[in-house]
Amino acid sequence: MHLKKYVWSIIGLGAVVFSAWLLYHELRGLSLDELWGSLTAIPAVNWLLCVIATLVAYGALAAYDHLALTHLRKRVGWIYITITSFTTYALSHNIGASVFSGSIVRYRAYTAKGLTGPEVGVLVAFCSFTFALGIVLLTGLVLLIEPQIADRFVDMLPVEASALTGALLLGLVLLYVAGSALRLRPLHIGKLEISYPRLSIVARQLLIGPLEIIGAAAIIYFALPASGNPGFVTILGIFLISFSLALLSHAPGGLGVLELAFISGLPELDPADVLAALLVFRLLYLIIPFIAALIIVLGFERRQLVNERT
Repeated sequence: MHLKKYVWSIIGLGAVVFSAWLLYHELRGLSLDELWGSLTAIPAVNWLLCVIATLVAYGALAAYDHLALTHLRKRVGWIYITITSFTTYALSHNIGASVFSGSIVRYRAYTAKGLTGPEVGVLVAFCSFTFALGIVLLTGLVLLIEPQIADRFVDMLPVEASALTGALLLGLVLLYVAGSALRLRPLHIGKLEISYPRLSIVARQLLIGPLEIIGAAAIIYFALPASGNPGFVTILGIFLISFSLALLSHAPGGLGVLELAFISGLPELDPADVLAALLVFRLLYLIIPFIAALIIVLGFERRQLVNERT
């Protein structure tokens, strides 16, 4: 047996085992009584809205990959893209090392469809940039609409933010759009070429990037009680700050970071209600997709292993 022939299957199966271990540690601290009490306090219509928001978020994530493949001028079926994107993000959101874990899953999936290693690298970078673009755009808009949002995190943020900060962030987005409109020359790194996307693709980035983040934040918004709720713009702003802190911490699933940020950022709400909303977010956006992704990856690696043996 040539070990090199099975190296990627071993890596893929190793990722499944590691992910299952993380899932066990994430679930073992949850009290079933607290979980049941929190979930039953949320009206059925709000549960439905939370599920719809989750579908919107993961639908936008699938559009990340589709847009990246359009930029690379590669054709892959929508169903395949959706499953690959779902698996990638469901694992990376929980594992924490999103670029590394996302690269492994995408490499396995898209090289099977004819993409080269450098092309997969561009695809991963494009998707990461689309997400970052959405963060910058929405943060800029939130700071313009509600500049006092940063006052909720005086003890947590290393820098101050204001309406001027929001304007500067939106200015960066405009510079990116201008670079595409002016067709600036591509950047060459060895054999890799990084070029500005076409303006039509940039326009879709500016729609899809924010849409995923809005969908994720809406899960928490709909799970919070109406009484004392400061409104969606405030919840979105707190989500942007807390999610950014979670990414910087590299904590799997932002465990503990999201909870601390939201409880600190929503002093007008009962901490139990805030924790219940975050529990719904973790259940719909993280845990259920995580379990489904593990099953998908395990089935994919099993099929690849069988194909390599024949």
